[in-house]
Amino acid sequence: MELLESGYEVVIYDNLSNSSEESVRRVQRITGKAVTFYKGDVLEEELLKSVILQERIDAVLHCAALKAVGESVEKPLEYYHNNITGTLTLIKVMKETGVWNLVFSSSATVYGNPVEIPITEACPKGECTNPYGWTKSMMEQIMMDIQKADPRWNVILLRYFNPVGAHKSGEIGEDPRGIPNNLMPYISQVAVGKLERLGVFGTIMIRRTERE
Repeated sequence: MELLESGYEVVIYDNLSNSSEESVRRVQRITGKAVTFYKGDVLEEELLKSVILQERIDAVLHCAALKAVGESVEKPLEYYHNNITGTLTLIKVMKETGVWNLVFSSSATVYGNPVEIPITEACPKGECTNPYGWTKSMMEQIMMDIQKADPRWNVILLRYFNPVGAHKSGEIGEDPRGIPNNLMPYISQVAVGKLERLGVFGTIMIRRTERE
């Protein structure tokens, strides 16, 4: 929506594994602007290449990664294949089609157990604690290496924790398929009755004060 409202033309390429075309329709309804949509996987090299050429793409915002920590521990091969191979495929296609601008949706998980709090851009990457984190760290390294080797690349790495919130209209927000892997979507589904309860794991220690 920010891109559309800033005057850019937006093309969405998504396999809909964790999303819905309804989101695209709602964005168009809110902004009053058209969005071109293609259903495709980042691993489908020929389809990806044809879309980039046909739409004359200038820049890519790369969000096509599996992102659940717990699931990555259970299915590490699927995560490495989708995230790493998918990124290599995308970069290869971008290079072949002359698209050099890339914004990568990374994660603060690349800091592992950070050496300082709060985390700043000067904080070094750490030892990742799960396959998901390692894929993000490796994807970053791939992008840094290609940029260093070829200055035509313009790469931005966005590291952040789970974003929370929705558009002020209430029309769009995070609505993943199945049971959410992140806290806020899970709480939202409990609030509207889609899920029965929120489980809290661990031990809560409460100290009474004299005032209490």
